[in-house]
Amino acid sequence: MMEPGEAVTRALRDHFLGWQCRVRQMAVRQDGGRPSSGMRPKLLAPDGSPIAEGVTVVLVEADPDDTTRQFRHMVKQTHDPQQRYEAAVKFLSAAYFQHPEAFDDRPMALFVGKSTVARVALDLGRVILVFQQFGQSYRLPSAAVELGDDDPAWQATYWHNALFNPAIPPHPHVLAFEPDWAQATAFPPLEAPRAATRGMPTGR
Repeated sequence: MMEPGEAVTRALRDHFLGWQCRVRQMAVRQDGGRPSSGMRPKLLAPDGSPIAEGVTVVLVEADPDDTTRQFRHMVKQTHDPQQRYEAAVKFLSAAYFQHPEAFDDRPMALFVGKSTVARVALDLGRVILVFQQFGQSYRLPSAAVELGDDDPAWQATYWHNALFNPAIPPHPHVLAFEPDWAQATAFPPLEAPRAATRGMPTGR
């Protein structure tokens, strides 16, 4: 049986993923795929001092291999950046964000060159991501972890970015931000999940 604290933590995680999918769906369907504020969290040090005002993060599926192959194919089948862009928006506008439960709960970010932001985040080891859009916000204390290029999430993040950026320099860095959901918060706060009542005493 799930403990009350665990249920609250799971509810916050699920709520965040659902919100992220809605924000991204709106971006690709209504704004041509341009990253909105909800896709560019502030990055803070554990003491709350700013590292970056906005870092563009992507969601990748928990099992991304099939989609990564499609992203790679879309990138390689044309050298025209506009055609890639249009193909990406069309793909992401369809059913991609319809199932939040299919996504990894770690926001991913690609950094190029000797990124100061990436270096600071990795040196600290722990950071805070602050997402905000449309009156909803989330504060996610997270571990900052660099992925190797053999990691499926690295590949998914790279090829997702390549659809929108035709000039990614060699040897980019992909960071996964692993939220500590027990310490994460949302505003407005989520309602506490109701306890299951089946089989519980009625008090009579």
